[in-house]
Amino acid sequence: MTDPIFFDARYIRVDHHDGISRFSVGLIDALARLTKVVAIISDDRQLEYLPTGIAHHKIHGPTSWQEPFTALKLNRLGAKIVYSPMQTMGSLGRRFKLVLTLHDLIYYRHPAPPPSMPAAVRLMWRLYHLSYWPQRWALNGADGIATVSQTTRNLMAQHRLTRRSVKVVYNAAGAAADTFGATGRERPSSNSLVYMGSFMGYKNVETLIDAMAHLPNHTLHLLSKITPARKAQLQQRIAANSGAVVFHGGVSEDEYQQLLREAVALVSASLDEGFGIPLVEAMSQGTPVVVSDIEIFREIAGEIGNYFDPSDPADLARAISSLDDGQLWSQESAKALVRVQDFGWDKSAQSLLELIRSL
Repeated sequence: MTDPIFFDARYIRVDHHDGISRFSVGLIDALARLTKVVAIISDDRQLEYLPTGIAHHKIHGPTSWQEPFTALKLNRLGAKIVYSPMQTMGSLGRRFKLVLTLHDLIYYRHPAPPPSMPAAVRLMWRLYHLSYWPQRWALNGADGIATVSQTTRNLMAQHRLTRRSVKVVYNAAGAAADTFGATGRERPSSNSLVYMGSFMGYKNVETLIDAMAHLPNHTLHLLSKITPARKAQLQQRIAANSGAVVFHGGVSEDEYQQLLREAVALVSASLDEGFGIPLVEAMSQGTPVVVSDIEIFREIAGEIGNYFDPSDPADLARAISSLDDGQLWSQESAKALVRVQDFGWDKSAQSLLELIRSL
């Protein structure tokens, strides 16, 4: 391949990473080691998260009114191959090969938009997810489609979302997965449990809190930022259940990795997910995962996951208690380190490159 890949890096956040931002940073770094890449940015601060010295062009932000006309700008920049980690890039009038990414269909089932979005964008978000036809129109405007899981690929086929070729390009974790060797780690003594994720309704954090009444020797750490209203709501539930729960209100990357290493398990009672990157991040640290029994978590964790009924806090407590034995915990830790090898940015970049070369 002689033409560089123009990589849409405008979804990299400069305050704190979300899922798309992490995906963008990890994938562009690995892809740049395989082939020539040109970054498309909308904020100079995004360069701090990109490979040093990478060629780049600055255009409008992805939520700008100019987004439908993005292809016209990329035409003028001489792009021949363009990849975006989202599916909303404007393709009108393009003269290049285009690969878009659909991460999941979760917002069709849970249409509330992320609260951090501007009000006008939240309105457009809701309108966009009222029907599948805007998604079909966007995806069929590309030459190829990437998605982050076989679960989503199956759903796309079920809803006939595109006529284009669809390739799985897995999400991955930034931390090295071989730090602790094949034997795993010793069980931490802290009895701490870690939850990383939002507090939206379908995340079902209430079940995690309710389970703490059955786990008097454990502490649940809720790591993400939370609104005061939602925190007050959950604090009332904590008081009624008398469990040990700590709100961190956001953590740095270093703090996150340290909390994972100190935890006996990463937990999630989510009723629905697009992927579940915290599972990969936990496994990369040799930390077992105790998660709700849903299809996407089965795809990620496979046989090493400890699954429970997300409607049953006692079942979650049972799954946690099964990790009390130190020898068993170390075995689970070793299995996690093996399992996470399936999710690496180098493998994902290679999958994306295979899709691009097939066009």
